[in-house]
Amino acid sequence: MSRVPDLIDALATRLSTDEDLSGVRVTDGPEVSGSAGLEWVLVGYDGDPDGEFLAATTEEDWAALGTSRSERIELPVTILVRRGDNDVTAARARTYEIAAIVRRVLAADPSLGLGGMQAAVAGATLFQTQTNEGIQDRLVLTVGAQAFT
Repeated sequence: MSRVPDLIDALATRLSTDEDLSGVRVTDGPEVSGSAGLEWVLVGYDGDPDGEFLAATTEEDWAALGTSRSERIELPVTILVRRGDNDVTAARARTYEIAAIVRRVLAADPSLGLGGMQAAVAGATLFQTQTNEGIQDRLVLTVGAQAFT
């Protein structure tokens, strides 16, 4: 059985209770909301409203003589920062401050309390868009995890 649901639940819970993210909206995947929140962390969603709503990818293999499986998971965790102005530098700086908190949470407990799993940020892609409402930064972190079942 895949560990993707466990990983998403554990990471979303850890981030939503981290006091350094108070004021940042943390969601489990995409959220239908009328919220005008300016800062978001979206766990298990690539943040592209025009895309395919990518939640996770996995690769599986036998771990030991057919008795257990290993699973490599790639989980997008998207950070959105909107400012209501055109200060690209400030938006980018805040985006990476939030990313540092996500990295810290993972470094503090790479297993996220889940036995047989290790997770860390494995990469990131930054998108910057000027909208009618000002600058928006979208940083998609790729959380890589290795799980054994």
